[in-house]
Amino acid sequence: MEYFELHPKNPQIRFINKSVEVLKRGGIIIFPTDTYYGLGCDLFNHDGIEQILSIKGETDSKLFSFICSDLKDISKYAKVSDYAYRTMKHLLPGPYTFILPAAKVIPKIFLSKRKTVGIRVPKHNVTLQIVKELGNPIISTSATTRLGDPLFDPLEIKNIFYARVDLMLASENTGFEPSSVIDLSGDEPEIIREGAGDVSLFR
Repeated sequence: MEYFELHPKNPQIRFINKSVEVLKRGGIIIFPTDTYYGLGCDLFNHDGIEQILSIKGETDSKLFSFICSDLKDISKYAKVSDYAYRTMKHLLPGPYTFILPAAKVIPKIFLSKRKTVGIRVPKHNVTLQIVKELGNPIISTSATTRLGDPLFDPLEIKNIFYARVDLMLASENTGFEPSSVIDLSGDEPEIIREGAGDVSLFR
């Protein structure tokens, strides 16, 4: 594993570019978000997704969210109602995962039975720069222990995943709570999980 420490607000572009090179060749990276550290690959890299499922000890029934660079980017991968657009414009970037109806370009492995997807735009410049430079979303699942406990110390994460991940970007400004998950796929918003983001708007 390659390991680099980045400035949270002005990340060094050479390290961003290294992570993009890894993603383009089908690799797996660990990256900071405004909630937990994420484990991910290019959205369209099926082998990478299978490898992450193996690392996490999950089956292919596990549904991961993925990260877009901005609101405009989301519209390429999900069907966004006027209400959903206004809501996300108000809250993103931020510690939220929004569940939306999937667009046709989404790989089948990502689709729930309801054909929805979970999408994030985290408030962390490192992650957003990666996605912008890659040109595709990256899938995101929390870097956790085998028991599912979140990991916060970058060096501990590095030691645990060293042999199974290609590159890790460490940075400050990560959080200690999961994202709030809000389902905007139906007629009314539904709070699926209350986490770091303020959900009072949906009560």
